[in-house]
Amino acid sequence: MKWSETTWQQATPIYNNITAMPFIQELAAGTLHLDKFKFYMQQDAHYLEYFARTLAVIGAKINNVEAMLDFIRFAEGAVVVERALHDGYFKEYNITQRAAISPTCHHYVHFMQSMAYGANVAVAMAAVLPCFWIYREVGNYIVQIQNTNNNPYTNWIATYAGEDFNTIVNRAIDLCDAAALEATKEQQKAMTAAFLTASRLEFAFWDSAYKVEEWW
Repeated sequence: MKWSETTWQQATPIYNNITAMPFIQELAAGTLHLDKFKFYMQQDAHYLEYFARTLAVIGAKINNVEAMLDFIRFAEGAVVVERALHDGYFKEYNITQRAAISPTCHHYVHFMQSMAYGANVAVAMAAVLPCFWIYREVGNYIVQIQNTNNNPYTNWIATYAGEDFNTIVNRAIDLCDAAALEATKEQQKAMTAAFLTASRLEFAFWDSAYKVEEWW
């Protein structure tokens, strides 16, 4: 069984908690309070900027040239999405500036960066994989249950359930499986631990947006 398959089995309870959380259920129903979604968009803009930088660092550490290029493309894609937030949702919802970075977003991006700079490159790759994989699965889940009648979040839902994003996610999974094949048993365990931590932080990210989390 591939590393990704065994790791996803361990992450499934976390994923199930994510799909059951109020933010996701209300987003699918189109009843999520706009202030919560706007706050989420602002935190996502913070996140994506750091995510792009993290992907670029990981790419620079990969020996395989093709894999390196993939991570550079992933980084470019994250920047494009972040820019699109400003040109699209920020203008649509009259968001003139980002909210301050939330405690959870701050923790998540610094976890990723610590993995990118300090961990084995395979472990760093595993740490960023949930942002790809869980977003796809959540997007596909929401598509199945969404209220399509005047749901204000239809465009966001379509972004993460689209075929283009699916292709990117599959490539990211394949790259992690390839890295796991060359890793030691201890490194594979560290990859799984990093994946699970990032998965929990995905839950925390949406939860913090629902609570409109601020520094105390």
